[in-house]
Amino acid sequence: MIEGAELRIRTEEWEAASLSPYACRSAVSRGRERPEEECTVRTAFQRDRDRIIHSKSFRRLKHKTQVFIIPEGDHFRTRLTHTVEVAQIARTIARALRLNEDLTEAIALGHDLGHTSFGHTGEAALDAVHPGGFRHNEQSLRVVEHLEGDGGLNLTWEVRDGIVNHSGPTRPATLEGRVVHVADRIAYINHDIDDAVRGGVLTPDRLPADCLEILGSTHRTRINTMIIDLIQTSRDRPEIALSPGIGEAMDRLRDFMFANVYVSSEAKREEGKARHVVQYLYSYFVEYPDALPAEYRRRAGSDKELVKVVCDYIAGMTDRYAVAVFQDLFVPQGFPVLRGP
Repeated sequence: MIEGAELRIRTEEWEAASLSPYACRSAVSRGRERPEEECTVRTAFQRDRDRIIHSKSFRRLKHKTQVFIIPEGDHFRTRLTHTVEVAQIARTIARALRLNEDLTEAIALGHDLGHTSFGHTGEAALDAVHPGGFRHNEQSLRVVEHLEGDGGLNLTWEVRDGIVNHSGPTRPATLEGRVVHVADRIAYINHDIDDAVRGGVLTPDRLPADCLEILGSTHRTRINTMIIDLIQTSRDRPEIALSPGIGEAMDRLRDFMFANVYVSSEAKREEGKARHVVQYLYSYFVEYPDALPAEYRRRAGSDKELVKVVCDYIAGMTDRYAVAVFQDLFVPQGFPVLRGP
């Protein structure tokens, strides 16, 4: 019979003996901001993964835009399905490189928790009106450090570092975090092509032929090419990188997507309305803080704190909730007519 913390310790010993010398081991994590007793079964990174999965912010991702704003079809990606695809790609890479899969998965599952409704349109809208700007990676960190649970999820330093640095100018400190950074790009470039073709925004023949010749002509082939190249280029090295040829082809494909899908395409035709919704809601709640839900009113003290709380509220909204609140506040409602018996 296994008693006490032996199960966790066995896993930690396996990590010490089996993982790459460049991997991050859970037993030597830099720890949590608030010390707590270790789990008897799970490692520190396994606990972090589970806390993220069980959070409200994670569940809300299923109703947040990836590219298509409030899509009517059942098969378009949402922010949640994007997150799952990133986690799958990242774990495949981490396993092949003998990195810490649990740390990799925790970072991947938490990397977009701070994303707004309406995808990057909502992010840009908040960035334009919120003092100091708004970046979803920084909001993701704020979610896990302060907003979820009772004062945050108290995740390990390595997971928090990977979440906040999955995008932006600073590289993650761990190779696991760097894997998620690349896996995020591999996932969204390829699944956004798939969605754009499904939505009639693109036809396969419009994709740049020089990129397809290098990466592959199908969704699965392109992903496979990128993953295998990354593994081969990064194996037994203290770095995560694609080979120059594959990396350049992926960057050109990404540039194509920005020019033809992410900016001024049929997929973005509702963008102006979405921006309008986010910014009107933000301005309204800053002017009328008493209209905030009770849990947010309690946190709104000074003007500086108020704008932060309003930003938290707006950023946490799903697409459909933002539209519902906007309609309730700004769209005239029909007057109920009382009818006699």
